[in-house]
Amino acid sequence: MVRSITYDPNYTYNPAYAFKGQTAEHKVTVRPGPNNPVGLVWIGLSDNGYGIHGTPDPDQVGKAQSHGCVRLTNWDALALARMVKCGTLVDFVG
Repeated sequence: MVRSITYDPNYTYNPAYAFKGQTAEHKVTVRPGPNNPVGLVWIGLSDNGYGIHGTPDPDQVGKAQSHGCVRLTNWDALALARMVKCGTLVDFVG
């Protein structure tokens, strides 16, 4: 379920997530801008820390790089954000 929609979001890495290759011992925040790993919009889902988001590197969409989120091009993430609202149900179908 969509819990939040944030345009120009901050990205906060929490070391408790223990992403492979990350060595940060404290939370790290990346402000909005061209290097923000979640791009121009964050659509927060009901599971804490998971969402649908854009990316500053559209060439990587469709490749295994995200840590459980759904990564879209910024333009697709922005279009999706305009179509959903808080409370919209999200189903992942394989």
